[in-house]
Parts: sequence; C-alpha cells; structure tokens
Amino acid sequence: MTFPPPETPVPARVRALAGGDSLVPAWRNERGGLTFRAGDRYIKWIRRDVEIDLAGEAARLEWAARFTRVPRVVTHGGDAREEWLVTRALPGWSAVSEPALADPAVAVRAVGEGLRALHDTLPVAECPWDWGVPARIAAATERGVRVPDALRVAPPIDRLVVCHGDACCPNTLLDEDGWTAHVDLGSLGVADRWADIAVAAMSTVWNYGPGWEDALVEAYGVRPDRERMAYYQALWNAT
Repeated sequence: MTFPPPETPVPARVRALAGGDSLVPAWRNERGGLTFRAGDRYIKWIRRDVEIDLAGEAARLEWAARFTRVPRVVTHGGDAREEWLVTRALPGWSAVSEPALADPAVAVRAVGEGLRALHDTLPVAECPWDWGVPARIAAATERGVRVPDALRVAPPIDRLVVCHGDACCPNTLLDEDGWTAHVDLGSLGVADRWADIAVAAMSTVWNYGPGWEDALVEAYGVRPDRERMAYYQALWNAT
C-alpha cells in the first residue's frame, strides 16, 4: 500500500457515498483500490477484482467486532464494475504514520503486542473462515498463480489461531499507550500463527528498514522460528 497524492481522482461512487463530507485520500493498494477519509468514516473502493472481496471483508469485520476493536461497518455494496465498503474511523494512527515512524522501536513493539492480543482474543472454534496453507494455495491456483512445489508442504502447525491475514505493520493502529485496533481484515481466517508473525516481521523491513524483524517477534512473545518464518514469507510472496 502507498499514500496516494492529494490530487488523486475520486471515483463517482466514492463522492456519492461521502455525501457532503470532504474527501482525503488515505491509501492506494497494489490492485488500484483506493481508501478515502470522509468525516468520521473511511470509504474503501475498488474495481471488481478476483483477489479482493469487500463483501467478505465486511463479514469478517462484523464477526471480529464481537471480540476485539476493528472498524465498524456502516455499509457495503457492489455491482458488476465496482465494490465499496464504508466503516467508522477509529481513534489512533497507523503504525507507519509520521508519529510512528519517528520511533520505530515503539511502533514495532506495539505491532507485535497487538498481533499477539488479536491471536489470543479471537476464538478459533467460532471462526468460519480458513486461511490455512491448502486453502491459500487453492485460491492462488484458481487465480492462475503457479505455486512452487516446494511450498506445497508446510511446516507442522505450531498453534492454530484466527489470523489477521494481512498483518503488515500499516494495519495496526496505535496511540500513546500502544496498539489500539486492527484494520483491513479481508483475509482473516484460521491458520498457524506463524503465517501472520512471519509477514508482520517481514513488513518491518519495508516500513522501518532492516534490523527490526526479531524485535517484532519478541514483542509478540515468542522466539524467532527461522524455518516457519522463511516458509510463510515465501508463501506470502508467491501467492
């Protein structure tokens, strides 16, 4: 994800959903999807895409909101050309915003602690979504992605949890006291916790520079597992 420029063109659907609220571009993802701040709401918009399902994200948010702090769904919808999702803004700031980037040690610790809290809170037995390796490989294959044979056999599961599914640092919100919430739960589902930990650690390099991976894992509360981290990072990059 990147920060879009202020002059980013606003889709007509987003203008209609904003009503009279002014729009501020917040994020652009690698598939061309856009997120705008509109008053006390965020509007996520994307052209129809086989890799992104905003209706599925809305369902996951509504489920997760029963147990932890995530954005509240205001409305969502779609047609043959586009999809949209509107949620209430939450207090705090992204772990890659200017306040967080000014002190990576604090941000990395909060992301690791927040991920552990998410895993400890969401109930595996009640989660209806699967993000395990076979499901991910099947979904990638359906999209036409050729997954290397070496990734088709995962390491033994350490601990099943409800994974975030995109535990990169920008998807944790912070305040002065630490993590406050999680956003962008479109891939949430049950999997080995290292599927999330490995990606969160890898994302520290993109967002804060090298040298923070182990600090995040330790903030989560475990010792780095090199085999599982290498596997799940490779799977993320391949799929």
